[in-house]
Amino acid sequence: MNVKQLSVFVENQPGRVSEVTDVLGGAGVNIRGFSVSDTADYGIVRLVVDDPDRGKEALQRADLAVKVNDVLCIELPDKPGGLAGVLKIVSAAGVGIEYVYTLIGTYVVINVADIDRALAMLSDSPVKIVDQGDIAQA
Repeated sequence: MNVKQLSVFVENQPGRVSEVTDVLGGAGVNIRGFSVSDTADYGIVRLVVDDPDRGKEALQRADLAVKVNDVLCIELPDKPGGLAGVLKIVSAAGVGIEYVYTLIGTYVVINVADIDRALAMLSDSPVKIVDQGDIAQA
């Protein structure tokens, strides 16, 4: 059970992130979570949306460079140390974590080097793995 993430590559200029969100809103695509990282010249806007296919199409029509990839999405235990407990399970499996960001509620996206191995390790834990249907209905 994976979630689709959209990664949009934009020039590091004022208004570019706004353009991405405007394109998605105009297409009726609801953003469930996002992260923005940048360098001196460009930025990457990572998004989890309710309809990744429609989002990708809208962004491509707007001449934005977009990539779709699978990420883990986990519902965290809503208690102190909840995130730490989940991250310990992943790291104990020897799977590297590339980045983490939050979504609506207590969902978090974790991009890992080996998604299948991380899923296998987490399937034996009390962690709820979130799928695209959960994202769409949240």
